[in-house]
Amino acid sequence: MITLRLLTLARGSKLLLEGVDLTLHAGQKIGVVGPNGCGKSSLFALLLGELHQEAGDLELPGQLTVAHVAQDLAASAQAAIEFVIDGDAPLRALEQELAQAHARDDGEHLAALYEAYEHAGGYTARSRAASLMHGLGFAAGELEQAVEAFSGGWRMRLKLARALMCRSDLLLLDEPTNHLDLDAVIWLEQWLRDYPGTLLAISHDRDFLDGTVGHILAIEQCRVKLYTGNYSAFEEQRAMQLAQQQAAYQKQQREIAHLHSYVERFRAKATKARQAQSRLKALARMEVISPAHVDTPFDFRMREPLAGPDPLLVLEAAAAGYDGRAVLTEIKLSIAAGARIGLLGRNGAGKSTLIKLLAGALAPLQGTRQEGKGLAIGYFAQHQIDVLRPDESPLQHLVRIDARTREQELRNFLGGFDFRGDMALEPIAPFSGGEKARLALALLVWQRPNLLLLDEPTNHLDLEMRHALTLALQEYEGAIVLVSHDRHLLRTTADSLWLVANGAVQPFDGDLDDYRDWLRQREAGAVAAEPVGATRKQQKRDEAEARNRRYAQKRPLTQRLAKLERRMAELERERALLGKWLADPESYADANKFKAELAREGKIAAELTKSEEEWLALQAELETFESESSD
Repeated sequence: MITLRLLTLARGSKLLLEGVDLTLHAGQKIGVVGPNGCGKSSLFALLLGELHQEAGDLELPGQLTVAHVAQDLAASAQAAIEFVIDGDAPLRALEQELAQAHARDDGEHLAALYEAYEHAGGYTARSRAASLMHGLGFAAGELEQAVEAFSGGWRMRLKLARALMCRSDLLLLDEPTNHLDLDAVIWLEQWLRDYPGTLLAISHDRDFLDGTVGHILAIEQCRVKLYTGNYSAFEEQRAMQLAQQQAAYQKQQREIAHLHSYVERFRAKATKARQAQSRLKALARMEVISPAHVDTPFDFRMREPLAGPDPLLVLEAAAAGYDGRAVLTEIKLSIAAGARIGLLGRNGAGKSTLIKLLAGALAPLQGTRQEGKGLAIGYFAQHQIDVLRPDESPLQHLVRIDARTREQELRNFLGGFDFRGDMALEPIAPFSGGEKARLALALLVWQRPNLLLLDEPTNHLDLEMRHALTLALQEYEGAIVLVSHDRHLLRTTADSLWLVANGAVQPFDGDLDDYRDWLRQREAGAVAAEPVGATRKQQKRDEAEARNRRYAQKRPLTQRLAKLERRMAELERERALLGKWLADPESYADANKFKAELAREGKIAAELTKSEEEWLALQAELETFESESSD
């Protein structure tokens, strides 16, 4: 059991946690959430003994073995699998003792050590390490490669495997999915579900949290609260609390307004002076309830895309690769206007290669790549932030793209991505990875592409920004090709899935749950390397293209319906508020205002009627379209 009692934690002059009372029980799996900078990583540092509290107590069980992913990994010639096995420190210590006992030829001690070695899983350590590495995406031929041979992202996977290798009581994971592909994320979820110890995981991947944890620890405004359930359950509970808080706030505001009104009317009258003073004291004593709101700093929408052709882009018998060596061959892909495609496949299978081919960053080794007239591509690469200029501000980056638009309009746009005030004018060199990724997305959105190519756009983004991006992409009217390990983004953004595997690109007949099941079957050897239905590859492609064409025709209707429904809801709210005001006898005091508001009510009613008629016509058109499509 881990206990925090009235604990206060700070970093420098910044207060992170204050007066925290918290008990974590053995075996609990807990997701840690909260805005960037709230103290999530500092809480981990506290548990690791790297930070100390300013006040209060932290009680940890004796002999607690804690595993975490180390920050640094020096390049070395050590074999990758040996580096991973190093995560089991007691086993390595036993191996050293065995070597020393052998050197002394101490037979009696050797017998006891070998028994301890077997009990510690020494004979299975190599296979355990290999299994961890395989689950995280390493090929069999890479296990003996030197650590220094791997890139930064793959070294992160090595550090994660080493942490999992530790036979720990408490496992601390800080954004473990950031450098993983979808296949590895699904594997890690299952591994963590089977993990017998206590888990604390900081993550901005809501589907990962839903599949892994049974509690959510929310850090907000220097306070922590432990919720029961996964992330979806936490959202529901928090929404209910916010609604209750909002109702309490509105009730209090009405009471405050009433008290103020009484004071203003009677404070000058001697007979009522004492009552007025009493009301003032009541106002001073009243605990002010903050207005409930989702305190996201992000408020942006995708700009209307430039008019484009249909299809936007066609690949025919294309091959793509590097230095004349093909990674993908025989690619046949037509991207219709409004198509929304998610790409599946392991790291290294060729997803990024396909995105680069679509973007024109790679020329086809064979076959053709044909752009429609008017195609405008917006390409977000995994390393997009590297092309930003560190000495320039967000505003300067945007001005370089569009020098004709007024500065205030550009600043308003950047504000939607939380680049407000001085931050919009400061050089981006000290910005965090998440802030730079937000800027790269903002620059992309401003250019109004009609084809968005997004290669892992959520890396470095927190939950609030991911949510804002999801909403924006849902309303986006152009075409999207998306690579992401964030299943929530894939599920809510893509309408069709394509699998990149074994040098080929083909439609995947199923959803993300089917893909998870297919991965498990493939690992068990129950299915061939090709997915179910591969023998009907061409038929599947033709069916997918037909679906894309139908979707492109249907999408403008559904988008217009959605806009009408939002506008009708706004009009209904406005009419209800206005009706309440008109029904109040005090509204008659100002005859001119009453007349103007009455006229406004008539205009609202007229617009609402017109919107309802258009909504009915669109519904009928949509029903006709769907009946014809099903024939």
